[in-house]
Amino acid sequence: MATDSGAPTGSFRLSMLLYDSRYRSLTIQVFAFFVLMFGAAWLVYNTKTNLEALGKPFGFDFLFNTSGYDIAQRPIEYSSQSTHLRAAMVGLLNTLILAVMACVTATVLGVFAGVLRLSNNWIIARLMTIYIETFRNVPVLIWIIVTSAVMSESMPPPSAFRGADPSASMILWDSVAVTNRGVYIPAPLVEHSLGSLNIPGVQLSLDAIAFLVVVALSIWVNRRVLAHATKVQNATGVRPATWWKSLLILFLPAIVLLYAMGFHLEYPALRGFNFSGGIQMRNSLIAMWIGLSIYTAAFIAEIVRAGIMAISKGQTEAAFALGLQPGKTMRLVILPQALRVIVPPLISQYLNITKNTSLGLAVGYMDLRSTLGGITINQTGRELEGMLLMMLIYLIVSLVISTVMNFYNDRVKLRER
Repeated sequence: MATDSGAPTGSFRLSMLLYDSRYRSLTIQVFAFFVLMFGAAWLVYNTKTNLEALGKPFGFDFLFNTSGYDIAQRPIEYSSQSTHLRAAMVGLLNTLILAVMACVTATVLGVFAGVLRLSNNWIIARLMTIYIETFRNVPVLIWIIVTSAVMSESMPPPSAFRGADPSASMILWDSVAVTNRGVYIPAPLVEHSLGSLNIPGVQLSLDAIAFLVVVALSIWVNRRVLAHATKVQNATGVRPATWWKSLLILFLPAIVLLYAMGFHLEYPALRGFNFSGGIQMRNSLIAMWIGLSIYTAAFIAEIVRAGIMAISKGQTEAAFALGLQPGKTMRLVILPQALRVIVPPLISQYLNITKNTSLGLAVGYMDLRSTLGGITINQTGRELEGMLLMMLIYLIVSLVISTVMNFYNDRVKLRER
């Protein structure tokens, strides 16, 4: 029988670790912890012993061996003579680029569809319902494969752009070419480059760093200007005009920097049997981007709809009473309050997009799963090390996304007074 949990009345005895309720829970936790650690140590030792018996001692030296394979879509310099570590970096960058593109597009489409589903127009509301129910109830892999097939089979070949009377033409003032080999867009270049910063295994462009620093400083200064305008408004009741100051602060420094570096665009041009110059967005990237975007946007639309419906109708009625139009009411009154409901589940959708980029293997998109978790493992036979490293990278990326979104959620949530 357990003893009284009040103040100790005598000296400590070992039996009290089991029979005294003041110590029993701690004893059980310590015992469970040691059992867990023993099991983990046994698992690690057993795995290490078996790998050594197979002639594959645990280690990551394979990352510095020559990869021996090419990657078509590569944002940084890479060749078949580069290391497996370099290939993994290319795959990681491809994963991050695709994730960012899909998150932005899915958010825009999702907000648009979620708002329109609540429209008073019966046709528009039903069309959005059909879109949401259709796209979110079909596996995302199917949408990716369908998009890839459409791009490969229905788009014109580069040869269709040749001749005096071509059957296909470039769009957006002859700057973009859509072909069955991919989409060619202008590439940003500078004449007076600031050079690059070489870190072991990584080469950072000082041009991009300088541009990002200028943009970040401009945003910070603009926030200070807006905060000062709010302070003046609270003190005098009149808000000073800030729109022209914001435009100058946000755009002028970046424009001056780009002009000083000699910024210009390199347009794609048909030379021989294919386009050269510019940036080629291969069909695999386009298929992954569109497939992930339209699939996840259907879920985000439902999140947005739920967030809007969580706001009291009295907010809308009060806005109409003040003379606000429906569009401004939604943009200035409803959506800012609905964000407090929308953001938490939105984090999960961003994480799903990031993890679903691993489906790129189905259409030949060389992401982290296809490089480090695919070809590298097959060539080196280091399944355990490759999978552990890939899991760690996905975990870190997901935690970073969660941290950023949780910080934003903390900024927009209601504050108790």
